Parts: sequence; structure tokens; C-alpha cells
Amino acid sequence: MKSKLKFILVFLSLNVISNVYSQKVKQADELYNRFAYIDAIKIYEGVAEKGYEDEKIFQKLGNAYYFNAEFEKAAKWYDKLFLLNPEQESEYYYRYSQCLKSVGDYAKADKLLLVFYEKSGFDQRAKLFEKNKNYLETIKSNSGRFIIWDAGINSEYSDYGSTLFDNKLIFTSTRDTGGISKKVFRWDNQYFSNLYASEVKSDGTMGESIKFQRNKINSKFHESTPVFTKDGKTMYFTRNNYLDGKIGKDGNRIILLKIYKATLVNNNWSNVHELPFDSNNYSVAHPMLSNDDKTLFFVSDMPGTIGQSDIFKVAINSDGTFGIPENLGTTINTQGRETFPFITEDNELYYASDGHPGLGGLDVFVSKIEKDGSISESQNIGEPINSGFDDFAFIIDNKTRRGFFTSNRVGGHGFDDIYKFTEIKKLNCEQILAGIITDKESGEIIAGAKVILFDENHQQLKEGVSDQFGNYHFDVICGKKYYVRVSKENYESNEGNSVIGNTSGKTDLPLKIEKRIKAIGVDSDLAKVLSIPMIFFDLDKSFIRKDAAIELEKIIVTMTQYPSMKIDVRSHTDCRQSAKYNQELSDRRVKSTIAWLIKNGINPSRLAGRGYGESRLLNNCGCEPSNKSNCTEEEHQLNRRSEFIIVSM
Repeated sequence: MKSKLKFILVFLSLNVISNVYSQKVKQADELYNRFAYIDAIKIYEGVAEKGYEDEKIFQKLGNAYYFNAEFEKAAKWYDKLFLLNPEQESEYYYRYSQCLKSVGDYAKADKLLLVFYEKSGFDQRAKLFEKNKNYLETIKSNSGRFIIWDAGINSEYSDYGSTLFDNKLIFTSTRDTGGISKKVFRWDNQYFSNLYASEVKSDGTMGESIKFQRNKINSKFHESTPVFTKDGKTMYFTRNNYLDGKIGKDGNRIILLKIYKATLVNNNWSNVHELPFDSNNYSVAHPMLSNDDKTLFFVSDMPGTIGQSDIFKVAINSDGTFGIPENLGTTINTQGRETFPFITEDNELYYASDGHPGLGGLDVFVSKIEKDGSISESQNIGEPINSGFDDFAFIIDNKTRRGFFTSNRVGGHGFDDIYKFTEIKKLNCEQILAGIITDKESGEIIAGAKVILFDENHQQLKEGVSDQFGNYHFDVICGKKYYVRVSKENYESNEGNSVIGNTSGKTDLPLKIEKRIKAIGVDSDLAKVLSIPMIFFDLDKSFIRKDAAIELEKIIVTMTQYPSMKIDVRSHTDCRQSAKYNQELSDRRVKSTIAWLIKNGINPSRLAGRGYGESRLLNNCGCEPSNKSNCTEEEHQLNRRSEFIIVSM
């Protein structure tokens, strides 16, 4: 009886503990679903550290740290998750691999990415990894090109996302500079961000950081990432969905981000209003202007987004209205995060991504926006700008090669810190793939031909048109293999390929195309006109191969189109074997060819022919009198040929 009572007490005790855990987990789940990750983490960890193992808790702990860019802590909980159950949804393999990169375990990270590729082969991130398995070598070759320093304006909070305006660095900070109300963002328990300004002095040092237009632009919610027009009279910036004291929320009661426009009036920013493609149902953020101020680039998860956030562009019309936003496509965007675009005077697009192969977290990448609007393949700009942590908000002055970027790497002052840098050399290798398009027969240049560039997997990258001199060119990445296809009306398409060198310069790839309709007449060789291979007999044989029969059908078609055409079939051999043997072999081949043509409907009266053996060699590959030659197989092959000469029409 005593033991039974003891069992009941233990059972009730476990039941009470289980109920307490369930209540705590429920409370944490509510916080997690409201994106209050820091508060949720405290409860989840309290439960987990008591020995309570649960797959969902480990997932959410990993995610909460991952979404706050605390990758080392996220890795700890993803470790436990995969030990508990290694069969997870594909996204967890990707997040876990990113966290492992941040702690330097690239070997294990790449193994997880292989599984990720197998589980989600259609995911752009998986395709990029499969295509660039040597990405670490590429990043290494692009590294060492920058010297970085602390910018000298950082606080113990989050400082990020800068731009230059009026000789000042305008940046975002969650620091608190006074005031009774201290609103906290529940995602990371930091203060809501405001815009600050710091003078960039001639010696490179920074002035005091003060709030930027405190009563006009900064509100009690988030402001960040401004950009200014060249004339300094218009400003675009990011803010929570908050205007004129009113808060806008989506269906889940989340205050999303919008881009606002302000104009400078009497040295004050006013006329603040949201852009027409903003929405209460998705976020629009991080604006950037093209060099001519006619295109606005931005980040969003609007309909048409490939991943978690994509980079878009929209035309700014002359009357101030906007066009329809366009996704930049899969050259840039992945199923991950692409964010913080910046465009240089040379039309280089720098942006941050955790979807392209990198070192962990967000890395900075660069692409080139071509004159036709197409965008080149992205390159990881390497260390020390990039690290195993989040690195983003990269800006650079084209002339001085100086700039700023943001990172949450170890050794900073706060959650995110702004660093300044000097670029000491450009990317290791810059290459142009170029060539001239000509007519295969006449050698004349061909202008206006359509030229398409493909990568090594035959994915189309760019297209262009040959100029008046028949020239084309594409900016390409060193060390990569490319295919170029050329086409033009009334011509057969042609394709060539080239592996680009690893030093800066130009790679030539000329291409020839031939007309579909060719002029023929007496003395024309139908084998050349119809591009029939020279050889359609096996070595020392006189019967026509099956694959050659398909080519010979072109002769049938042509002779049917020209019913009065007569041809002389001529067969030639190389010099190997005796002259007598080769003469007899070529005679047999002519008879075999004529017999095949007759069998397939050509009147015998239209056919004549003879064998020439080795008597009409096209090069100096003769063998007599020893029947020996030092020529290559390719040189001998030129002499083994068949001709179909038109003798009358």
C-alpha cells in the first residue's frame, strides 16, 4: 500500500511538471508567433535546460537565434534538433549549414548543402551550390582586397545601413539618446531605430552623431536606409507602416515596412508620403537610386518574390509617377534573403545575400548592370568584408575607393556595427568574351546577328546583337566556361564555347554561320553545300554506315528538287595501304554510293562516278613508296573524302 501511494505521488508530481512545461511552452509559442524572439528564447531555453527534449522547441530555438543572426547559438540548437531527428524539412538543412559556416565548420556545412540540394533541387540556392562547389576557392581568390576599420560612430546598440549625403554619413541606429518614452522592438528587444548623421571629415575621422531631422523624419517606430537624389531635394527612406500618427498592420497584426518619399523645403524635409506600390500586406524597404535617378531599386516580399526577400526595380517617370515593379530575376534573387542594394557610378550592383554561396550569414556580392539592363553573374567580394556573420549595407565611392559596410561580427561594440574601408585593388580578374561573326563561306562580316551567352550548364545569361563590324562582347567571370550561340534570319545557328582564363584580359571566340539557302551550280560540290561529313565509310570498308545514310538523304532531297541535275560521285582515300589497294577501295566506295542512290529513287542516267584512290591528296601526306607517313590522323582524314560534283542542271 505504501509503495502504491508512493507511485501515485510520483505520477502526480510528473503530471504537474508536465502541465507546467506545457503552459510555459504555450506561452513561448505565443511570443514566437508574435516574433518576440528574445522573450520566447528565455522560456524555451528554461524548459530545454531542465532536460525537456522536444523537436518543435529545438526548431524554434534554432530559428529564433537564426533570425536574430546569432548563428553560433542557433547552431547549438540545430545540433540538438538533428541529433533528435535527422529527417527535417529542407530549409533546416540550409539554416544549419549557414550556422556551421559561421563557426568555421565548412566541411559539415557542405555535406548538409548536398542533402539540401537532393531535397530541393529546384531551389535556386541548391542550384547555385551544385554549380559552384568550389565556392570557397573563388571567395579566397577574391579576398584580401580591402583594409577595414571601425567607423568610430558605433554604440552598444545596433548601427547599420549608411548612405552619404551633404558630406555626412546618414545611418540607422537603435541607440537611445534621451526621452521619456523608450519603445522596444520585441523581435530583438532593442529600441526602435532612428536616422542619425555624422560628418565625414577630410582626414577620414567622423564627427558627432546627431539625430537626422528629428521632428520631421524620425518617428516612434523604425526609420532606416535613406537615399537621396543627385540634386539633394528628394529623399526616399524606410519606415514602419506609420504616417500622421496612424499605424497600419497586416492580417496578422504585424506592422510592416514601407518606403516613404520626402522633399526638401526651406532646408526641412517635408511632404512625407508613402509610395504607390507600398502595401499593408507585405514589406517594401531599403531604397536605392540608379545613377540617373530614373529607377528606384528596393527590397520586398511582395507577390512575385522568389524567396524570403528579393530585390526589385521600378521606373520613376518624368511626372513623378512610378511604373510597375519588376523582380531582378534569378541572376540576383534566390529563395533566401537578398537585401540592401547599392549602385555605383559604374553601374555595379552591390547587395547582401544569404542565398548565394558564401561564408555564412549575409555576404556582400557584386554584379554589373549592363547597358541593355541585363545583369551579370554575381561574385562574392571575399574577406575581410565578408565573414561568417551578417555582412551587409555596403557602399563605396567610385573615385576614392573608400566606403562603409555593416557587420555583426565578433569584436564590435553592439549588435550591428558600421565599418569603414579602403579598397586597395579591384577584383582579381576582369574578362571580356568577344568575337566577330562572319559568313562561313564568303568570310564577310555579319551585322545584326543575335548572340546569346550561356553558362556551363546552358542556362541563358545575356543576349546581344553583333555591331556593324560583326563584333559582339560580354563581360564574364574568370575561370568559368561559357557557350555562345549566334543566329540570324536565313542562316543556320551555330554555337561555340570557351573556358575563360584566370588573368584579366580578353578571350576571343569568333563564330561563323552559313546560309540556309545556298547558291548551287555546275561544278558545285553538294557535300560541301549540304554540309555532309567527308567520311561515311568505316576505315577500309566500302559499305555505307547507318549514320551516313541519314546525311546522304540530303542528296536525294536536292536531286528531287532539281530533276535535271546530274552528279559525278568521286571517292578519295588517304595514302595508307598501297596505291593499287586504295584505287580499288575508292572504286568500290563509288559503286556502293551510286547503288544506294539508285536504290533510293535516283535514275541511273543522272549518276556517274569514279574512284581516285590516293591520287588527289589535299596535303603533303603521301606515303609512297614506303606506305609510311608521319602525318596525324586528322591530316589523313582530310584526304578520306567523298565529293558529289554537279556536272549539269
